[in-house]
Amino acid sequence: MVLMLSASLKPAVTRAINPIARGALRVGLTPNSVTATGAIGLVVSALYFYPRQEFFWGTIVISLFALSDLFDGAMARISQKGASKWGGFLDSTIDRVTDSAIMVGLILALMNSDDPLAPIALVALVSGGLVPYIRAKAEAHGIECSGGIAERTERLILVLTAIGLDGLGVPYALTIGIWALLILTIVTVVQRVLIVKAAL
Repeated sequence: MVLMLSASLKPAVTRAINPIARGALRVGLTPNSVTATGAIGLVVSALYFYPRQEFFWGTIVISLFALSDLFDGAMARISQKGASKWGGFLDSTIDRVTDSAIMVGLILALMNSDDPLAPIALVALVSGGLVPYIRAKAEAHGIECSGGIAERTERLILVLTAIGLDGLGVPYALTIGIWALLILTIVTVVQRVLIVKAAL
């Protein structure tokens, strides 16, 4: 199994954010409120900045809101109540919404400029939705299916980096990034299908 970026960086990231998560709990914030606030901010930002092709500053703002996804999980783990099934369900569902908002905002911008990259980004969006679907379906059958070359974190970093670099005027950054996103997503889908097939 390919060692994923999110898995290799998780211990260091956890150590860094736990003190902030404890501080957020002390002032009365809850994991679910952080999840909802971050999601609303991200969706509004993606659908405001990207269709206007304000790629660099849009990516900066979106990235700040995306950090809430790190803190809500840490807050849930270290809170007295601990992680809840509802919180896990809410977080997973909102992840799908925020990921889609980023891609939809980008696709709208590409369509407005008649960019031939638009259909590629659309296929990447649809393919990206299959990755968590396969995992959820597998887990319904009692199969652990979190493997693959590019999980959500890797895909999110890739697409935001590509969009941000394009906003800075880096040639071909967006084209390379979206094609790489599509290829890695399809590979991940195939890997997860094979994991399920082997388990069944």
